[in-house]
Amino acid sequence: MKKYIETIKSLSDLKNYRSLYHKSRCNSPMPSILELTELMELLKAVLFPGFWGYSDIREDNIIYNIGASLQKIEKILNEQIKCGICFECDNEEMQTQSCEYNVTGITEKFIKYLPKIKELLSKDVIAAYNGDPAAKSYGETIFCYPSILALTHHRIAHELLNLGIALIPRIISEMAHSKTGIEIHPGAKIGEYFFIDHGTGVVIGETTIIGNNVRIYQGVTLGAKSFPLDENGKPIKGIPRHPIIEDNVIIYSNSTILGKIVIGQNSIIGGNQWVTEDVPPNTKLFKK
Repeated sequence: MKKYIETIKSLSDLKNYRSLYHKSRCNSPMPSILELTELMELLKAVLFPGFWGYSDIREDNIIYNIGASLQKIEKILNEQIKCGICFECDNEEMQTQSCEYNVTGITEKFIKYLPKIKELLSKDVIAAYNGDPAAKSYGETIFCYPSILALTHHRIAHELLNLGIALIPRIISEMAHSKTGIEIHPGAKIGEYFFIDHGTGVVIGETTIIGNNVRIYQGVTLGAKSFPLDENGKPIKGIPRHPIIEDNVIIYSNSTILGKIVIGQNSIIGGNQWVTEDVPPNTKLFKK
């Protein structure tokens, strides 16, 4: 490799690649896509028993199957949350024991919240079935609809984010994005009975708030119009900059809703609309 010595030295100069390399903390490995994929399969088996995972679910064996899955979920989640925390940590003096204690508490809180996630997803399944005349059963929407897969990932990622975990929720969200073409930031707040019909090309930004019984179609963007910059010219993080969609709103395909605006309840936004101002309740907005 002598002929490449200068290339190797250049590639090894961390001053020139400050943001393009990762320095391990506490000898912790990177988060694992394989492990997180297994985690999501186990969580799907817990949230939709009989549809995913072990198929022969009966009243006399469901409690054992759920218990076994939760045991595996706890182990994987503890490991991956710790990897995610260590990945982002810049504190050289952080005590591993303290980190592990915090991780265990987060995992426990998340697992205890799973019944609430299950309840929300059951309502999303009902919304998908009621919102699409082509749906023949609830089971069909669970197996086949990208909306349900994307929302399963989102509801899980959103709760992990609420518990103070940053990186792992983003990975979980992007796993669904790559499969469905639906991009939902884990920070977005989504109410009950939400349905995304078809789904491809949908984008829902970080500070979006969606009410109950909302339906959107493919190609819809709920995005930011602009964002303020700090004194260094960099975007200020975390400020509200995405739409608020109130209850009972329908947004048809390829419409773009931008900025911190409100789409009032019971409104209908037609296809291919460009909306950057508030829309009053009970409005029907169509191209003329």
